[in-house]
Amino acid sequence: MTDHAGTPMGEHFPAGRADHRTGAHPSGRREKGRVQGVLRAGAERLVPIIAAVIGWELVARLIGDTYFPPPSQIAGRLRQLWFSGPPTRAWLTDQAIDNIPPSLARLLGAWLLAAACGVAVGILLGRLRFLADCLEPAIHFARAVPPPAMLPVWLALLNIGSQMQVATIVFGVVWPVLLAAIEGARSVLPEQADTARVFRLTALQRLTGVILPAALPKIFAGLRLSLSLSLILMVVSELMGGATNGIGYTLLLEPQRTYDIPAMWAGIVVLGLLGLALNTALLAVERRVLAPHGRTQRNHRAARRHNRRPPS
Repeated sequence: MTDHAGTPMGEHFPAGRADHRTGAHPSGRREKGRVQGVLRAGAERLVPIIAAVIGWELVARLIGDTYFPPPSQIAGRLRQLWFSGPPTRAWLTDQAIDNIPPSLARLLGAWLLAAACGVAVGILLGRLRFLADCLEPAIHFARAVPPPAMLPVWLALLNIGSQMQVATIVFGVVWPVLLAAIEGARSVLPEQADTARVFRLTALQRLTGVILPAALPKIFAGLRLSLSLSLILMVVSELMGGATNGIGYTLLLEPQRTYDIPAMWAGIVVLGLLGLALNTALLAVERRVLAPHGRTQRNHRAARRHNRRPPS
């Protein structure tokens, strides 16, 4: 039997109650499907990694090259150097505690400083076209200079140590944020600018309510790129900037001097895991911050489609 809407009579049951035929709760089925989707996506990502590690292990043992150790040997050396401490310190050794925090402090401090300067100057140049036209040649000239080439300049202006390393990172990572902020500030929709003008919003209100929300997607794209570059430049600055501690100095420079090849590969693994963790954290922040922006953009597109629809 069906009702007047053509739906089988047995299909009707109040929302939030279990189906009397299967005993399954609708929300429970949705939650189960969501969990299965997450597990399936995780398996799809892990299977290629596991296959690559197994292949690396087999090939390395078959070749027997000193400079190409198997992952099992690298993992053992990594545990010995960095993760064989007491459980009260999350199994971190003294060497890890002495070198990870300084590197992270330099990386994150320089990245945040570059992000703040890049966003502020980029928004200004994006809204003042004549000023951007005047400074654009200088910007493209400066961003084309390799950051390691500026080490003699920082050495003349600053002391050897953390200041010079932070300056190297800032100089290298500020440009992606700056250019992304410029493009983002120019992406304000005409309807949004007209609305702000009609309501006579102040400069601060236009900045926080119109310009920044429109620029955030491109700003976050620049931040992701600059974060990857900051990890690279952190290692470069520690290798060339007279560092006496840090991940790059301890895990890459010292093992090369002593020909401890598994320890050098362990340093590469640590840097890769650190980059993955930082990128995952930034993506989580980006999704949280840009969620309202995505809804607003969908509403704007729906409104434009509705306005273009011919009258019936």
